[in-house]
Amino acid sequence: MKPNFELEDKLFQQGIRYVAGLDEVGRGCLAGPVAAGVVIFPQEIDRTLLIDINDSKKLSESKRQSLDEVIRKYALVAEVAITEPDEIDEIGIVGATKLAMERCIQNSLITPEHLLIDAIKLDGLHIESSSIIKGDQISTSIAAASIIAKVFRDELMISLDSKYLGYGLSNNKGYGTKTHLEAIFTIGYSEIHRKSFDPIKSLIEK
Repeated sequence: MKPNFELEDKLFQQGIRYVAGLDEVGRGCLAGPVAAGVVIFPQEIDRTLLIDINDSKKLSESKRQSLDEVIRKYALVAEVAITEPDEIDEIGIVGATKLAMERCIQNSLITPEHLLIDAIKLDGLHIESSSIIKGDQISTSIAAASIIAKVFRDELMISLDSKYLGYGLSNNKGYGTKTHLEAIFTIGYSEIHRKSFDPIKSLIEK
């Protein structure tokens, strides 16, 4: 089953106009930031334009990139924000994920009236919200947010690959693949690695 507008429509019927989908990517990575995306679609959008939107993890890289263009063209809001590795180490991954989401909202030109969030509760924004388990498989707005966040973060990690050589960031995007772990043990960790995450944390403590 692909995501749809069922949750959004229920809110539209209550007179809520600006319904935002929020999602994050890169939470489990060993290197690089965590990124969050927010998307608000207009109520009257031609939904056939969005028929291919799905959970970003189920899409190919080229499909995500083409959908990123569609989302940014037709959405009222399509923002991405990040929290850096040192911020993740300082406040923890949960706090850092929430901070990235809060930054998305703060950067938005339109203030959402309701947030549909994938499996996280945001209490600090004083905006009505719903925490949806596996929300990127249920809500089109959340799935769209996951796509723009994924495309943004992947492009960032590819750009960092030439600066931080040997880790294969273009391929692994900071995730703990076998080759990435081998590189950490062989050449050590870099400034973009999360020092609070194992195995880097254990290497530091030795």
